[in-house]
Amino acid sequence: MRLTRSITVLLAAILLMALQALPAVAAPPSNDTFGGATAASLGFSQTLDTTEATTDADDAQLNANCGAPATDASVWYAFTAAADGGVVVDVSQSNYSAGVLVGVGTQGNLEIVTCGPGTVGFTAVAGTTYYVLAIDDQLDGAGNGGTLRISFNEAPPPPTVDITVDPIGRVDARTGEAFLTGTCSCSSSDFIDVFGEARQTIGVRAAVVGFFGFFDVGTCDGTVHTWSATVVPDNGKFAGGKTMTVTFAFSCGVFECAEGFVEQTVKLRGGKL
Repeated sequence: MRLTRSITVLLAAILLMALQALPAVAAPPSNDTFGGATAASLGFSQTLDTTEATTDADDAQLNANCGAPATDASVWYAFTAAADGGVVVDVSQSNYSAGVLVGVGTQGNLEIVTCGPGTVGFTAVAGTTYYVLAIDDQLDGAGNGGTLRISFNEAPPPPTVDITVDPIGRVDARTGEAFLTGTCSCSSSDFIDVFGEARQTIGVRAAVVGFFGFFDVGTCDGTVHTWSATVVPDNGKFAGGKTMTVTFAFSCGVFECAEGFVEQTVKLRGGKL
Protein backbone atom coordinates (compact mmCIF):
# COMPACT_ATOMS: atom_id res chain seq x y z
CA MET A 1 0.00 0.00 0.00
CA ARG A 2 2.82 2.37 0.95
CA LEU A 3 4.68 1.36 -2.22
CA THR A 4 1.63 2.14 -4.35
CA ARG A 5 1.25 5.55 -2.73
CA SER A 6 4.94 6.28 -3.20
CA ILE A 7 4.77 5.37 -6.87
CA THR A 8 1.67 7.57 -7.30
CA VAL A 9 3.37 10.54 -5.65
CA LEU A 10 6.49 9.99 -7.77
CA LEU A 11 4.47 9.83 -11.01
CA ALA A 12 2.56 12.97 -10.05
CA ALA A 13 5.82 14.80 -9.37
CA ILE A 14 7.28 13.70 -12.72
CA LEU A 15 4.11 14.79 -14.54
CA LEU A 16 4.19 18.18 -12.81
CA MET A 17 7.82 18.69 -13.74
CA ALA A 18 7.06 17.77 -17.36
CA LEU A 19 4.19 20.24 -17.52
CA GLN A 20 6.37 22.98 -16.05
CA ALA A 21 9.05 22.26 -18.65
CA LEU A 22 6.64 22.73 -21.57
CA PRO A 23 6.91 26.17 -23.27
CA ALA A 24 3.99 28.53 -22.79
CA VAL A 25 1.56 28.54 -25.71
CA ALA A 26 1.94 31.82 -27.60
CA ALA A 27 -1.20 33.91 -28.03
CA PRO A 28 -2.19 36.49 -30.65
CA PRO A 29 -1.70 40.16 -29.70
CA SER A 30 -4.61 41.85 -27.94
CA ASN A 31 -5.28 43.98 -31.03
CA ASP A 32 -5.41 40.99 -33.38
CA THR A 33 -9.04 41.75 -34.23
CA PHE A 34 -11.04 44.89 -34.97
CA GLY A 35 -12.74 44.81 -31.56
CA GLY A 36 -9.41 44.97 -29.76
CA ALA A 37 -7.98 47.89 -31.73
CA THR A 38 -5.27 49.75 -29.82
CA ALA A 39 -5.93 53.46 -29.35
CA ALA A 40 -3.34 55.65 -31.07
CA SER A 41 -2.68 59.37 -31.35
CA LEU A 42 0.00 61.57 -32.88
CA GLY A 43 3.35 60.62 -31.39
CA PHE A 44 2.22 57.06 -30.59
CA SER A 45 4.68 54.27 -31.39
CA GLN A 46 4.84 50.58 -30.56
CA THR A 47 7.06 47.57 -31.05
CA LEU A 48 4.94 44.40 -31.18
CA ASP A 49 5.48 40.69 -31.84
CA THR A 50 2.96 39.75 -34.55
CA THR A 51 4.11 36.20 -35.28
CA GLU A 52 0.93 34.79 -33.71
CA ALA A 53 -1.41 37.41 -35.18
CA THR A 54 -4.09 36.17 -37.58
CA THR A 55 -6.21 37.50 -40.41
CA ASP A 56 -10.00 37.46 -40.75
CA ALA A 57 -13.03 38.71 -42.67
CA ASP A 58 -12.64 42.29 -41.39
CA ASP A 59 -9.16 42.41 -42.89
CA ALA A 60 -10.45 41.07 -46.19
CA GLN A 61 -13.29 43.59 -46.28
CA LEU A 62 -10.95 46.57 -45.86
CA ASN A 63 -8.48 45.09 -48.34
CA ALA A 64 -11.16 44.61 -51.02
CA ASN A 65 -10.54 48.12 -52.34
CA CYS A 66 -6.81 48.12 -51.66
CA GLY A 67 -5.56 44.91 -53.22
CA ALA A 68 -2.67 44.05 -50.92
CA PRO A 69 -1.34 40.60 -51.85
CA ALA A 70 -1.95 39.35 -48.29
CA THR A 71 -3.21 40.60 -44.92
CA ASP A 72 -1.38 38.08 -42.76
CA ALA A 73 -0.32 38.74 -39.15
CA SER A 74 -2.61 41.75 -39.00
CA VAL A 75 -3.21 44.01 -36.00
CA TRP A 76 -5.62 46.94 -35.57
CA TYR A 77 -5.26 50.51 -34.29
CA ALA A 78 -7.90 53.21 -33.80
CA PHE A 79 -6.71 56.76 -34.43
CA THR A 80 -9.09 59.60 -33.56
CA ALA A 81 -7.94 62.93 -34.96
CA ALA A 82 -7.79 65.74 -32.42
CA ALA A 83 -7.49 68.34 -35.20
CA ASP A 84 -7.48 68.56 -38.98
CA GLY A 85 -4.11 67.73 -40.48
CA GLY A 86 -1.84 65.25 -42.18
CA VAL A 87 -0.92 61.96 -40.51
CA VAL A 88 1.92 59.59 -41.38
CA VAL A 89 1.75 55.93 -40.33
CA ASP A 90 5.13 54.23 -40.66
CA VAL A 91 5.83 50.49 -40.40
CA SER A 92 8.94 50.54 -42.59
CA GLN A 93 11.28 49.71 -39.69
CA SER A 94 9.60 46.33 -39.06
CA ASN A 95 11.73 43.24 -39.66
CA TYR A 96 9.32 41.87 -42.27
CA SER A 97 7.47 43.23 -45.29
CA ALA A 98 4.80 45.27 -43.52
CA GLY A 99 2.05 47.39 -44.99
CA VAL A 100 -0.73 49.66 -43.78
CA LEU A 101 -4.42 50.03 -44.62
CA VAL A 102 -6.49 52.94 -43.30
CA GLY A 103 -10.28 52.97 -43.29
CA VAL A 104 -13.26 54.86 -41.87
CA GLY A 105 -16.72 53.60 -41.00
CA THR A 106 -17.94 50.68 -38.95
CA GLN A 107 -16.81 47.09 -38.56
CA GLY A 108 -17.48 45.16 -41.75
CA ASN A 109 -18.31 48.37 -43.64
CA LEU A 110 -15.05 50.26 -43.71
CA GLU A 111 -14.20 52.55 -46.61
CA ILE A 112 -10.56 52.64 -47.63
CA VAL A 113 -8.79 55.97 -47.13
CA THR A 114 -5.30 54.94 -48.16
CA CYS A 115 -3.05 51.89 -48.19
CA GLY A 116 0.43 50.90 -49.17
CA PRO A 117 3.67 49.22 -48.15
CA GLY A 118 6.01 50.70 -45.55
CA THR A 119 4.63 54.19 -44.99
CA VAL A 120 1.31 55.88 -45.80
CA GLY A 121 -0.06 59.35 -45.25
CA PHE A 122 -3.57 60.78 -45.15
CA THR A 123 -5.39 63.98 -44.22
CA ALA A 124 -7.36 63.51 -41.02
CA VAL A 125 -10.54 65.36 -40.07
CA ALA A 126 -10.96 66.38 -36.44
CA GLY A 127 -13.20 64.01 -34.47
CA THR A 128 -13.09 61.23 -37.06
CA THR A 129 -11.82 57.80 -36.05
CA TYR A 130 -9.54 56.09 -38.56
CA TYR A 131 -9.02 52.35 -38.28
CA VAL A 132 -5.46 51.38 -39.14
CA LEU A 133 -4.58 47.81 -40.09
CA ALA A 134 -0.90 46.83 -40.04
CA ILE A 135 -0.26 43.68 -42.09
CA ASP A 136 2.35 41.28 -43.34
CA ASP A 137 1.85 41.67 -47.10
CA GLN A 138 4.12 38.68 -47.79
CA LEU A 139 6.10 40.56 -50.44
CA ASP A 140 9.19 38.97 -48.92
CA GLY A 141 7.55 35.54 -49.22
CA ALA A 142 8.57 34.41 -45.76
CA GLY A 143 6.98 33.69 -42.38
CA ASN A 144 4.01 35.19 -40.58
CA GLY A 145 4.71 38.61 -39.19
CA GLY A 146 7.63 39.32 -36.88
CA THR A 147 8.64 42.45 -35.01
CA LEU A 148 6.26 45.23 -35.99
CA ARG A 149 7.50 48.78 -35.43
CA ILE A 150 4.68 51.24 -36.00
CA SER A 151 4.48 54.99 -35.42
CA PHE A 152 1.88 57.73 -35.91
CA ASN A 153 3.29 61.20 -36.62
CA GLU A 154 2.22 64.56 -37.98
CA ALA A 155 2.82 64.84 -41.71
CA PRO A 156 5.34 67.41 -42.93
CA PRO A 157 3.99 70.62 -44.52
CA PRO A 158 2.86 70.30 -48.13
CA PRO A 159 5.58 71.02 -50.70
CA THR A 160 5.85 74.35 -52.48
CA VAL A 161 7.50 75.33 -55.77
CA ASP A 162 8.01 78.57 -57.68
CA ILE A 163 9.67 79.21 -61.04
CA THR A 164 10.61 82.36 -62.98
CA VAL A 165 12.22 82.99 -66.36
CA ASP A 166 14.32 86.08 -67.01
CA PRO A 167 13.04 88.36 -69.81
CA ILE A 168 16.47 88.56 -71.46
CA GLY A 169 18.19 85.52 -72.97
CA ARG A 170 21.03 84.79 -75.33
CA VAL A 171 21.38 83.02 -78.63
CA ASP A 172 24.37 81.45 -80.37
CA ALA A 173 24.10 82.48 -84.00
CA ARG A 174 26.37 79.64 -85.07
CA THR A 175 24.46 76.74 -83.50
CA GLY A 176 21.06 78.39 -83.21
CA GLU A 177 20.85 77.37 -79.54
CA ALA A 178 19.13 79.66 -77.06
CA PHE A 179 20.18 80.15 -73.46
CA LEU A 180 17.68 80.96 -70.72
CA THR A 181 18.06 81.85 -67.06
CA GLY A 182 15.73 82.32 -64.14
CA THR A 183 15.07 81.51 -60.49
CA CYS A 184 13.42 78.64 -58.68
CA SER A 185 12.55 77.75 -55.12
CA CYS A 186 10.94 74.77 -53.42
CA SER A 187 10.37 73.50 -49.90
CA SER A 188 9.24 70.36 -48.03
CA SER A 189 10.16 68.28 -51.05
CA ASP A 190 12.88 65.96 -52.28
CA PHE A 191 13.51 67.34 -55.76
CA ILE A 192 12.55 69.88 -58.38
CA ASP A 193 11.90 68.94 -62.00
CA VAL A 194 11.68 71.75 -64.56
CA PHE A 195 10.92 71.49 -68.26
CA GLY A 196 9.70 73.90 -70.89
CA GLU A 197 9.31 74.93 -74.48
CA ALA A 198 10.60 77.94 -76.42
CA ARG A 199 8.88 78.98 -79.63
CA GLN A 200 10.09 81.75 -81.97
CA THR A 201 7.96 82.86 -84.91
CA ILE A 202 9.84 83.19 -88.18
CA GLY A 203 7.98 85.00 -90.92
CA VAL A 204 4.23 84.63 -91.17
CA ARG A 205 3.68 80.94 -90.44
CA ALA A 206 6.98 79.26 -89.64
CA ALA A 207 8.28 78.81 -86.10
CA VAL A 208 11.42 77.42 -84.50
CA VAL A 209 10.66 75.22 -81.52
CA GLY A 210 13.01 73.84 -78.87
CA PHE A 211 12.83 72.27 -75.44
CA PHE A 212 14.78 72.59 -72.22
CA GLY A 213 14.77 71.29 -68.68
CA PHE A 214 16.71 70.34 -65.58
CA PHE A 215 16.33 68.15 -62.51
CA ASP A 216 17.84 68.88 -59.12
CA VAL A 217 17.88 67.31 -55.66
CA GLY A 218 19.00 68.67 -52.33
CA THR A 219 18.07 72.29 -53.07
CA CYS A 220 14.46 72.40 -51.81
CA ASP A 221 15.35 74.45 -48.75
CA GLY A 222 12.89 77.30 -49.30
CA THR A 223 15.53 79.70 -50.61
CA VAL A 224 15.69 81.14 -54.12
CA HIS A 225 18.23 79.58 -56.49
CA THR A 226 19.26 80.64 -59.98
CA TRP A 227 19.13 78.28 -62.94
CA SER A 228 20.24 78.24 -66.57
CA ALA A 229 19.30 75.97 -69.42
CA THR A 230 20.19 75.45 -73.05
CA VAL A 231 17.33 75.31 -75.54
CA VAL A 232 18.23 73.05 -78.44
CA PRO A 233 16.03 73.76 -81.48
CA ASP A 234 14.17 70.85 -83.02
CA ASN A 235 13.93 72.59 -86.38
CA GLY A 236 16.02 75.41 -87.78
CA LYS A 237 17.87 77.87 -85.56
CA PHE A 238 16.88 80.45 -82.99
CA ALA A 239 17.81 84.02 -83.82
CA GLY A 240 17.87 87.32 -81.99
CA GLY A 241 14.43 88.64 -81.13
CA LYS A 242 11.34 87.73 -79.17
CA THR A 243 10.74 84.13 -78.13
CA MET A 244 7.76 82.78 -76.21
CA THR A 245 8.56 80.36 -73.39
CA VAL A 246 6.29 78.10 -71.37
CA THR A 247 7.87 76.55 -68.28
CA PHE A 248 6.58 73.95 -65.83
CA ALA A 249 8.06 73.02 -62.45
CA PHE A 250 7.22 70.03 -60.25
CA SER A 251 8.40 69.33 -56.74
CA CYS A 252 7.40 66.31 -54.64
CA GLY A 253 7.67 65.37 -50.99
CA VAL A 254 6.86 62.07 -49.34
CA PHE A 255 3.14 62.08 -50.16
CA GLU A 256 2.31 65.21 -52.12
CA CYS A 257 3.53 67.19 -55.10
CA ALA A 258 3.36 70.86 -56.02
CA GLU A 259 3.54 72.45 -59.44
CA GLY A 260 4.44 75.84 -60.85
CA PHE A 261 3.88 77.37 -64.28
CA VAL A 262 5.04 80.51 -66.04
CA GLU A 263 4.70 82.01 -69.50
CA GLN A 264 7.40 84.51 -70.36
CA THR A 265 8.34 86.43 -73.50
CA VAL A 266 12.12 86.39 -73.72
CA LYS A 267 14.17 88.72 -75.88
CA LEU A 268 17.14 86.78 -77.26
CA ARG A 269 20.33 88.69 -77.79
CA GLY A 270 23.39 87.58 -79.68
CA GLY A 271 26.29 85.95 -77.93
CA LYS A 272 26.57 82.84 -75.81
CA LEU A 273 26.11 83.21 -72.05
